[in-house]
Amino acid sequence: MADASLLRLLQLASPALPIGAYSYSQGLESAIDAGLVHNAASARDWIGAALTEVVGRFDAPLQWRLLCAFTERDGAAVCDWSERWLASRDTFELRAETIQMGYSLRQLLGALLEDLPGADARMLPLLDAAALSLPVAYACAAAALGVAPREALLGALFSWAENQVLVCVKTIPLGQVAGQKMLLALAPVVEMVAGDAQALPDHALSNWAPGLSLLSMRHEVQYSRLYRS
Repeated sequence: MADASLLRLLQLASPALPIGAYSYSQGLESAIDAGLVHNAASARDWIGAALTEVVGRFDAPLQWRLLCAFTERDGAAVCDWSERWLASRDTFELRAETIQMGYSLRQLLGALLEDLPGADARMLPLLDAAALSLPVAYACAAAALGVAPREALLGALFSWAENQVLVCVKTIPLGQVAGQKMLLALAPVVEMVAGDAQALPDHALSNWAPGLSLLSMRHEVQYSRLYRS
């Protein structure tokens, strides 16, 4: 991987990226509130299961398709997969989350590309023609910044896992060392999910996770909470 592409990927996957990812837990806060996640072991099990059974079966394969679509400048595929992504968000807060972060990344990307020599002018129109969400904006940003789809997918998955670990560190709470050990232990799972996502056929995609959906709905009316999802 070229140095410039690596640096741009690190910027895209950084928790310092100003799109508000730190303010969402994607149902994990409800799991902690219900006592399903209460220590380092249960947190590792929860995040690992979410990676393989939820993210790996739908979110990661769809992100891969969007990354490839932008790389190939395929506007029809971009629109198709972005619509499917939004349709798969089955609670109000999860839909609001992906739209808010997608909008924030779209605004940031517009500013970044102004200072990028040789930026492809077709990228933002491709993005603006699609249903806006975080995965479609991330795929556009990766292609515009010259990050290859495979590396961009790994970056997206690592960023997701890191955010989930940080939720546990702040909310259970866990120590910083425990959080970093957990993130390191999850690395092989991230690699596996990334590889499987590239090979999963369209007919095998599934976002069936009723327990997570119910936790998300509970979170929408949870009395005391730190996160927006």
